[in-house]
Amino acid sequence: MPEMVRFIRYPGGKQRILEYILPYLPSRNLIKGKYIEPFVGGGAVFFAVNPECALLSDINKELIDLYRGIRLNPSKVWEIYESFPQTKKGYYEIRALRVGNKNLIYRAARTLYLNRTCFKGMWRYNSKGEFNIGYGGQDRRWVLSKETLNEVGYRLKLASLKCCDFQKVIDASNEEDFIFIDPPYRPGELGIDNAHYVFNSFGYKDHLRLATALVRASDRGVRWVMTASCHPEILSLFNKYMVKHLPKGIGGPPGRLVTDNPKEVLIYNLNSAHLGNTSPPSFASRSATFLGISETTSRIPSVKRYTLENSSSTSAGENLWSSPAFLSSFSSLQ
Repeated sequence: MPEMVRFIRYPGGKQRILEYILPYLPSRNLIKGKYIEPFVGGGAVFFAVNPECALLSDINKELIDLYRGIRLNPSKVWEIYESFPQTKKGYYEIRALRVGNKNLIYRAARTLYLNRTCFKGMWRYNSKGEFNIGYGGQDRRWVLSKETLNEVGYRLKLASLKCCDFQKVIDASNEEDFIFIDPPYRPGELGIDNAHYVFNSFGYKDHLRLATALVRASDRGVRWVMTASCHPEILSLFNKYMVKHLPKGIGGPPGRLVTDNPKEVLIYNLNSAHLGNTSPPSFASRSATFLGISETTSRIPSVKRYTLENSSSTSAGENLWSSPAFLSSFSSLQ
């Protein structure tokens, strides 16, 4: 089975910064319940973890239907995908199609075609819900192979797929589940707000709903890791959890990796049962000690930020959840 699976282009996708994210995620054998993604997007982290049981969700119905179609019959999706035109004129004809009366397989193939041939792999809909990205060429289309699509379909057999709001998915999680959360965000900013496009608005109220849902999940003992903007108001919603500033980010112009102050962070709860409001004050300092974490104070007094320094505790090749330091320290807190 290939190490990495990549089949769609997705704005904000984490494919190119997986090396900084995966050490903070449990490996598949440590996830006793479900692996859950309420904002699955391009699925880069899901395919990298390759869990034995998953729940993948997104509010974008065309995206979820793409996954459903490939899971159902990847070979047939490929057959239709391969038959679509290879010209700019043909692209706009396929884009203009009304596909409400088409079957799932056809709709999935069309979505995949538009994604692989549109400009920069952008994913945007107008206020009528119509995909409206211009033509980008055929070069990226044939990077994808039938074998890769079959592999995608094989892995999706182990996943449930839902099109719904993130809160429903998070609220349904249980103690043995693990959640990876990658909400829409613009690095360094409080939110994304563009009323002219659907699926392109996620403001402070949404972040607040998300934070509240994750607190409830933490109270149930659910483990989670989230990517987010480093805006102080967002960080203030998670001031009792751990924060790791990412050295590289994907929030710049499409197709460009940001290496200079990417303004993106990982937020995670370790074992959430010990990070709630009833936790003894000493826990934060004890966990910081065993993870090589130093506590710093933000310019906003109400926000506490925890940043990981260069430490052998979480090197690129070591998984945080299975590291001897985490396991020994966690067992001592039981």
